[in-house]
Amino acid sequence: MENIIYNQLLMLGFNVDVGIVEVYEKQENKYIKKQLEVDFIINKGNLKYYIQSVYHMETKEKQVQEKRPLLNIDDSFKKIIIINDSFKAHYDDNGFFLINLEEFLLDLDILNK
Repeated sequence: MENIIYNQLLMLGFNVDVGIVEVYEKQENKYIKKQLEVDFIINKGNLKYYIQSVYHMETKEKQVQEKRPLLNIDDSFKKIIIINDSFKAHYDDNGFFLINLEEFLLDLDILNK
């Protein structure tokens, strides 16, 4: 699925990179540095988007795992989660834009909505 998304982003003219978000977590009275992966950071002109690719996001634990890197990015660029499930594209309570894979592939302007 990530390869399909990657190829679609290239076809749309984006520069595509993988991102790392560093977080510090307290464990046993000390802070441990951890790195969280953002599947894609894409740029085209003045546009910049962060994208997570998720095959299924059925459980609360999976939602927390996939949203965690995006929640730790402290800027105002759009954060998108592409999921291989059937639903209508929408924004969630965190301001993340959730898109199903089919809609992402068929609507060439979906990232700008």
